[in-house]
Amino acid sequence: MTVEGGSRTGLRARLRGPVLSVWAKHDRDSDGWLPLWRHMADSAAVAGSLWDEWLPLSVRKLVAAELPGGADDARRLAVWLAGVHDIGKATPAFACQVEPLAQVMRAAGLEMRSQRAMGADRKLAPHGLAGQVLLGEWLEEQYGWTIAQTGQFTVAVGGHHGIPPEHGQITALDRHPQLLRTPGGSQPLWRRVQQELLDACAAEFGVHDRLDAWRSVKLPQPVQVVLTALVIVSDWVASNPELFPYFPEDIPRSNEERIAAAWQGLNLPGAWQAAEPTADVQELFASRFALPPGAKVRPVQEAAVELARTMDEPGLLVIEAPMGEGKTEAALAAAEVLAARSGAGGVFFALPTMATGNAMFPRLLDWLDRLPAPEGTRHSVLLAHSKSALNEDFTDLMDRGQIKALDHDAMEGPDDRQQLRPSSRTRSASAELIAHAWLRGRKKAMLSSFVAGTIDQLLFAGLKSRHLALRHLAVAGKVIVIDEAHAYDTYMSVYLDRVLAWLGAYRVPVVVLSATLPANRRRELVEAYSGRKKTDSRDFDAVAQAEEYPLLTAVAPGGAPVLRRPPASGRSVDVELERIDDDLTLLADRLDTELEGGGCVLVVRNTVRRVVEAARALRERFGESDVTVAHSCFIDVDRAAKDASLLKQFGPPEKAEGRPARHIVVASQVAEQSLDVDFDLLVTDLCPADLLLQRMGRLHRHQRGGEGQAERPERLRTARCLVSGVVDWAADVPEPVRGSVAVYGAYALLRSAAALLPHLDGGPQRPVRLPADISPLVQHAYAEEAAAPASWAPDMEAARARYDEHRADQAERAATFRLGAVARPGRPLFGWVTAGVGDADDTSRGKAQVRDSRESLEVVVVQKKSDGTLTTVPWLAPDRGNRTLAGLALPTDQVPTPLAARTAASCGLRLPIQFSYAETMDLAISELEELHLPAWQVKGSHWLAGQLILPLDEDCQTQLAGFTLRYSKSDGLEVTRATE
Repeated sequence: MTVEGGSRTGLRARLRGPVLSVWAKHDRDSDGWLPLWRHMADSAAVAGSLWDEWLPLSVRKLVAAELPGGADDARRLAVWLAGVHDIGKATPAFACQVEPLAQVMRAAGLEMRSQRAMGADRKLAPHGLAGQVLLGEWLEEQYGWTIAQTGQFTVAVGGHHGIPPEHGQITALDRHPQLLRTPGGSQPLWRRVQQELLDACAAEFGVHDRLDAWRSVKLPQPVQVVLTALVIVSDWVASNPELFPYFPEDIPRSNEERIAAAWQGLNLPGAWQAAEPTADVQELFASRFALPPGAKVRPVQEAAVELARTMDEPGLLVIEAPMGEGKTEAALAAAEVLAARSGAGGVFFALPTMATGNAMFPRLLDWLDRLPAPEGTRHSVLLAHSKSALNEDFTDLMDRGQIKALDHDAMEGPDDRQQLRPSSRTRSASAELIAHAWLRGRKKAMLSSFVAGTIDQLLFAGLKSRHLALRHLAVAGKVIVIDEAHAYDTYMSVYLDRVLAWLGAYRVPVVVLSATLPANRRRELVEAYSGRKKTDSRDFDAVAQAEEYPLLTAVAPGGAPVLRRPPASGRSVDVELERIDDDLTLLADRLDTELEGGGCVLVVRNTVRRVVEAARALRERFGESDVTVAHSCFIDVDRAAKDASLLKQFGPPEKAEGRPARHIVVASQVAEQSLDVDFDLLVTDLCPADLLLQRMGRLHRHQRGGEGQAERPERLRTARCLVSGVVDWAADVPEPVRGSVAVYGAYALLRSAAALLPHLDGGPQRPVRLPADISPLVQHAYAEEAAAPASWAPDMEAARARYDEHRADQAERAATFRLGAVARPGRPLFGWVTAGVGDADDTSRGKAQVRDSRESLEVVVVQKKSDGTLTTVPWLAPDRGNRTLAGLALPTDQVPTPLAARTAASCGLRLPIQFSYAETMDLAISELEELHLPAWQVKGSHWLAGQLILPLDEDCQTQLAGFTLRYSKSDGLEVTRATE
């Protein structure tokens, strides 16, 4: 092989002799290779293109603000770091790995031992760390930098494989200089080759005359992170042989032609460039959202947009407003304004669950369709959770791109290399919306411009993990919207607060939404983002003391909080509260009376078991057709169909179809978040006050027949909520049922009961007035000092002690892998993710890293026929193309058809908590692995490889780990002990 390949322009023109023999890439199959100088030039060129055409303006401004030459310096620095990132490959420790290429280098005078002769010591010099050391030495020797000055720049080289080096690794390599340069006669040549490459990069990429000026710079850690991430992305793109062919190239071309062809082939959509809307708020909402005829912008929406427009600089905006008040639309409108002001290049809408993420995704797409954009604009879009590839709204956007992702970034689901079908959706979009082929996989996907997904994706930015810099780059260039902020417990809040601190340091605009946010939690969020020292806490007293509702709170990074108190929209609902004993016969009798004239009732129970029990009792009274069940133990496709059916029947009057004359929905907590459904009567288990209010938000949510609700049954025109889930309401202290205590803890339930007492005792004369009573109830239930009847004191104190112990335990465990705080400017990122968790992902195991939940067991549900054959379950409806999905054959001796495999994968089911205990889980896995199908474990089986298969018999039953499992489309999974 020749070492003279490639066009003699650019970086190549500055190099002569042995340096040209140093290699960077090798393909074992084709024996193709890439010289180091070529990969350096490719990476630098990619970084320049990414900087100019893809990186959001806000990120470029973040870097530019820290350099004496501003934007010009910032671009030069990014290109140079990408160019030199692989200088550590010009070392014996790396070069010895491919013997034929090493032999060429030896022939040029660069002596080295064989890989075997080097032994285990070679692992002390991974090429990222070696490059960091070599670049630091060069800066010290050639430009007079000190060790303290170099690390903040060189860490981008050391960390370009996902983990910045630790101090111990640097010290260990210092003790083994032979790994960087072979001792003896060739040592000077090794040094000369390394210096020649670095000198050439400094000249070619325009930093030679800037390095003296940069000596006095102290790069903040957020800047170090985004530079590292940009180097990683540049390296990944430049390492793709389809874009940058190995030598010998199939088509000889100049350096410029090679780069241009690669960038055109990548075809990466640019960052969103938002223009601040000049229209008034009413016109803005009318143009961005499908408002009903005659609809007016609500005061909280108008105030949110005005505050986004007028706050000193884009920062954190907390919107507290009642359920159904249009907080989502307010957040998106504010995000557009904040993006225009800050230069953010996208939006990430973070939600509590996959179900709420799926519900939000089409709303995000509709908003994007209405955003103004120049002709030809394209936006990259992502649904970010572990089962997004099963969501048809998302797969419809997958681009038929020719770019194949490398093994850097294995995708959860279909292989990155497949060519996915083009969009079948007919859109009138101003900008083309695509799920870009290169931006797929757990490490890169969040780099898409517009994302709806689970909160886990945001919390991962606070988890010490590999390639954390990429997650930070993904959020650093967006506006972040955090929905249902009240829904996150202490464990998750530990991560969220740390992430907010980093977002403030990146100057990322954040919009937080909640209908029921405790005042102390409001203060914690605002303080975390502001980055102000605790000694400045007096400025935040007003945040915790504010009692108005609705309420807007804003703070800029490092600034003082600002409060706005818009009036409520004017519409209110009085909800009469009433106790009801926890007796299913009594419940059926009561509903029989309430539904004499028809009506739609929502019954919310705190556990799946209680849901199933209640539904069974109510069906005996009202019949199968009048009772629907909704909870989390349905297969994915049935769960999605349940949500869609609820919205269709019980959604807003202008959207719903076929609202039944009489119906009862028995649901778990799935009904309390992000579902715009409306019922005539609510029956709910006692739960924490904020969640109880969320459930009340599904009661008389919309006007039906004007202010008097004339279209509702006469008996149900007054909103009423019956509170159950207490063993004996007449006892001195209410005792919540065991299942509720297991879910929420006794303390939160007793605090809720105490807050509700005036309304429970007051009857019709003391209803809960929504929205006026929302904030007082929440603050009462979460105030530091518990207010409750004196007779409750012993029980409250005992429950409080258990609650405090649990919270302290959560905080301590969460802190184990939590990312450190932002350190002082100039301090390198060395050891940034030390003692981390490895890779972070959105599988059930990955979520357990940022949620305080037991590891769960997930299976794919199929049917096993009497003859032993497997099929997809028999009740599935046809897909959008009217293709049959039910009963598709799943052959065990070969890979099923793509349609059958994808259909089976859409029947994923997370087994309930009984299977989360170690002994039961191990037994269940052992039994499930008995159905091991080697034919499904091959590379072409993207959907089913590695999955645990749960086969149900033709009666939809099976035995597993000592339990009997029964499944039905109507009721989902029911689990009982095999002896029951």
